[in-house]
Amino acid sequence: MTQLLWLRSDLRCSDNTALAAAMAAGPTVALYIITPGQWLEHDDAPCKVDFWLRNLHSLQHSLAALNVPLLLRQCDNWQQVPELLLQLSTELQISAVHSNQEYGIHETRRDQASAQLLEQQGIAWHSHFDQLLFKPGTLLTQSGNYFQVFSQFRKVCRQRLHLSLPACLPYPSAQAPLALASDRLPDSVAGFATPDEALRRLWPAGEAEAQRRLQCFADEQMHAYERQRDLPAVPGTSQLSAYLAAGVISVRQCLHAALQANRGEFDSGNPGIVCWINELLWREFYKHVLVGYPRVSRHRAFRVQTEALGWRDAPEELLAWQQGRTGIPLVDAAMRQLHATGWMHNRLRMVVAMFLTKNLLIDWREGERYFMRQLIDGDLAANNGGWQWSASTGTDAVPYFRIFNPLNQAQRFDAEGRFIRHWLPELAHLSDRELHNPQAVDDLFEQRAYPAPMVDLRASRERALQAFKQLPRLTQEFPHV
Repeated sequence: MTQLLWLRSDLRCSDNTALAAAMAAGPTVALYIITPGQWLEHDDAPCKVDFWLRNLHSLQHSLAALNVPLLLRQCDNWQQVPELLLQLSTELQISAVHSNQEYGIHETRRDQASAQLLEQQGIAWHSHFDQLLFKPGTLLTQSGNYFQVFSQFRKVCRQRLHLSLPACLPYPSAQAPLALASDRLPDSVAGFATPDEALRRLWPAGEAEAQRRLQCFADEQMHAYERQRDLPAVPGTSQLSAYLAAGVISVRQCLHAALQANRGEFDSGNPGIVCWINELLWREFYKHVLVGYPRVSRHRAFRVQTEALGWRDAPEELLAWQQGRTGIPLVDAAMRQLHATGWMHNRLRMVVAMFLTKNLLIDWREGERYFMRQLIDGDLAANNGGWQWSASTGTDAVPYFRIFNPLNQAQRFDAEGRFIRHWLPELAHLSDRELHNPQAVDDLFEQRAYPAPMVDLRASRERALQAFKQLPRLTQEFPHV
């Protein structure tokens, strides 16, 4: 009874629930489906697609050691996937298809359609829980709703984890060889440019690299995470987000590594480790929000009242923000980091998002879309959650009257200007004081070495406050949509 494993955002052999279940059920064949049209529709970044492909090459070698062939198929979008799965399953006489659950409206509809068509033809469909620590719908408020406040969600998560810690599955044993060869994998996909080698070298592919990063972080940096995570010039973060988004490492493996480093404690012990565990729970929270409030998958604001906000149509200002030409050093340095590395420090994601949505009063969806088109770790739940938090339109969002001043943020988190000087070498010669307030250096603008600030921070802050005050009263309770 041959099993088909459909790989998606779970590009690993270790602790892979669907792979383990498929191999336990019978001889297993793995499948990956390239869907360029769907990826373009979802604004997936070229560097992320390249990362997927490079991890597939690595995964193919790991699967070969297990005698699991990896097949490749291609269709334009997810509407065509059910027929493709049926055709392949019929061709290979597949008895059951296994996949790990994904979240989001389009993913859910794709899987429901696939399950229905396959089961009509007598082919079993097995959807496995794998991507999260808790199944969406199992953590609810006393009124039976999905949580909207992270602190309340985190409290329940910790209580559940104390009672039952999700286990990591053992590495599977090899199956008997099959009379089926793996397909040749492509190095690129039409419509997605190959990133330069410098960016690729920043993100080596494969489970071994993901595990190496996790172990190094746990051994050397996790203890100082709380102190260093907000300093963009310091390598104080795990650099695991791309590997988590592609499923090259599991959240269970990350949690177990943190607990091992913290002697089994979730909410006591080393503050840095506790802080990092909280970040894993933030990831969990936004995935649950995606399921519980599907409007956020439809480009809608979580706080429905904010959809009446008078966002500005300012294409030239949007372009300047995208290109790092705002005249605000920390914002411009952050955008250059994004373009060069496919990644941005989390503190800076908040800074640049608030600058766009508050100081420029440009719709958060413009920023969300642009980030997805650049990020190697682009993830719908986390990206949407972060942008709506910064724009004060989302769940548990920052109050609209709290607006980061990017000059103050630079002075606080990049006091010596190391990050800014690295990404803005044209400002490297300035003193620390001048670096954080370049508009005081007239020569810069006369020589056009650096643009003047595109907006007055104080006046634009007041404009944002007035725009939000025009809205109906923002409440804490929202209807399900």
